[in-house]
Formats: sequence, structure tokens, C-alpha cells
Amino acid sequence: MMRIMYIWEHPAWPRLTWDDGKVLEPLATARLKQGRLLGGMASLGFDLKREAQLGTLTEDVIKSSEIEGEVLDRDSVRSSLARHLGLTAAAIAPADRRTEGIAEMMLDATENYRVLLTSERLLGWQAALFPTGYSGMHRIKTGAWRDDAEGPMQVVSGPVGRQRVHFQAPPAQELDAEIKAFLEWFNRRNKPEGLLRAGLAHLWFVTIHPFEDGNGRVARAIADQALAQSENLGQRFYSMSSQIRKERSAYYDALESAQQGTLDVTDWLVWFLDCLSRAIDDAESVCADVMRKANFWQRYAREPFTKRQTVVLNRFLDGFEGKLTSRKWAAIGKCSIPTAQRDINDLLERGILRRNPGGSKNTSYHLVLVA
Repeated sequence: MMRIMYIWEHPAWPRLTWDDGKVLEPLATARLKQGRLLGGMASLGFDLKREAQLGTLTEDVIKSSEIEGEVLDRDSVRSSLARHLGLTAAAIAPADRRTEGIAEMMLDATENYRVLLTSERLLGWQAALFPTGYSGMHRIKTGAWRDDAEGPMQVVSGPVGRQRVHFQAPPAQELDAEIKAFLEWFNRRNKPEGLLRAGLAHLWFVTIHPFEDGNGRVARAIADQALAQSENLGQRFYSMSSQIRKERSAYYDALESAQQGTLDVTDWLVWFLDCLSRAIDDAESVCADVMRKANFWQRYAREPFTKRQTVVLNRFLDGFEGKLTSRKWAAIGKCSIPTAQRDINDLLERGILRRNPGGSKNTSYHLVLVA
């Protein structure tokens, strides 16, 4: 069987090429949607933009980790991001070291989009992903490039003994030169067009695969920084990672095809741009949730609420799994179930809550929202 040749092995690497004619239409579509979304967000006030940013970044952090098979607690992620964004009312749960590190990496990539990308910054991002020095049960090298001490860096799948190699990265001794070339290109920011540059940066970095673990998440953070640079805006209102998670299989197929092909990455760029368009489409739901929350508080602006009622209602408006019950109210409001029921009864009497069909142990409630 003929050995697979990876793109980094081509003599002309990393001079990636693409067909302008084939990327023009998906690029124009993505740009149009991007401009329409950002134009709509520009009309919102500062607080609503922060709320939308919080929702988007929460999805981005959670879904980028899910792509790698890691499940994070949503409340912890949201609370960590809320504290960093100054939205203390939304910080209702404690954050662990791992969640804090991931949140800090994402915020650094997007809010500090003007800052040059350096080796030190990349190493710091990867170390933040693994604050204990472990990935699952395995000790890994953090804050440093991989050394290939246990063999070549490979992306594999399947059971032991019958594993399939999807990709093999450049040797560790070539990493300094590879990273230097990538950073020089990324920091010049002179070409190509911003959205294409984000797609190329993602593919280029994940092909170098410089870390023992965390390469995918760092690559997606780099792409987010490139997108922020293309918009000249540090606030994110759409999540590429969330869309990639939905299309995880197609994402890995597109990467594998690009990394095992020639230096022509047209197909990868078309997929990336189409995925970006779908991410922007999906962002409308996040913005709708923010407006729904704002409309609710505007409608009931003259109603008196206790601090606990405000906390629980905000959490409900932010969305959570399942239905609103007295037990869930007690858990979020950190009170007894009888106290929770008194809070609920007060809101029922004022027409702010209504009972859902069903009763006894299954009693649940919904908010009376603006139509």
C-alpha cells in the first residue's frame, strides 16, 4: 500500500492554495450574514450586547470542549465568563480551575484580538486548558511543545491493535520552525481576506499539531481571534465551535481530506465558510433569547422582586434543563422548598408565573412572557 503523503510533507509547504472562483460565493454569503448580524447587534445597548456575548461565549467554551469529548458544567462555565465580563448577577455557580482556564483562553483570544499572537501566548493557552497537568487520567506535557518521546504525534481512532491513523503531524524537531512561520504569517494580517484567513489559520495550526493535547481547542481559539480581527470587534455574537460540534463528523472528514491532499485547500475553505454561515444563522436564537429577557424585565419594570426571585427568574430566562419546579427554585435560590413555594405563589398571584398542566408532584410553572 502506498504511504499517505501529508500536506506538511510537500516541498512547497506551507504555501497553501485555493480556487478563488469556488470560494467566492460561500465567502460572499458568509460576509453578508456576518454584516447583517453585526448591524443588528449594533442597535442594542451595552448591557444587552454583554448578555449576548455571554450566551455566545458560553456555547463556544462548552461546545469546543465537547468536540474533544470533554463535558463541562454549563452553570460553571457561564458563571466564570460572567465574572470576567463584569456581569456579576449572572455568576451564580462556582467555577473550577479547568473551567476558569478555558474561559480565560477564549476571552484572551477574542477581547484581546489586537494583541500579537506569540509562542508564549499559545503556550499559556494550552497550559490553561490543563491546570492540573492531566488530560483525563493521563499526565501530559503542558506549557511546552510536544517532544514525541513516545513516537510520532498521530490522530487515530478505533480499538487498540486495529487503530486507524487519520493524520501524522510534523516531527517535534521541526516545531520551532513551523510555529515561527505560522506566527509570522498570522501576525502580518495582510492577506488573504479575513474569513479565508480564519479558515487557513485553523487548518494550518491544527496541521502543525504542536501540543501533546489541546491542539483542536487552541486552533479554534486562533480562528476566533482571526474572525474578531476581521470584524475589528472583541465581542462574539456567533459560535463556530457550537456549529462545528453539530457537524463534528463532517468537520473531521474535512480536516482529514485537507491534510492528506495537495496544498490546494479549496474544499476545506468552502466547508469552513459554509459552516460559518450556519453558525451565524444559529446565532439568531441567542440574540432572540437576549431580547426575550430584556422584554420581560421591561414589562415588569415596576413590579417588586426580592433578590432571590430576581436570581431565579434570570436563571430561568437564561435557559436550563427541564421545567421550573419548586424543587428547582429551591436549588437555584439556595432556600427551602416551602420558601421557594412562597416565592412562586407570590408570582402566581401577580400573574408573572402560571402553572403548567399537571399537578401534585409534577407541578411546574412557566413565565408570562411578552408575545
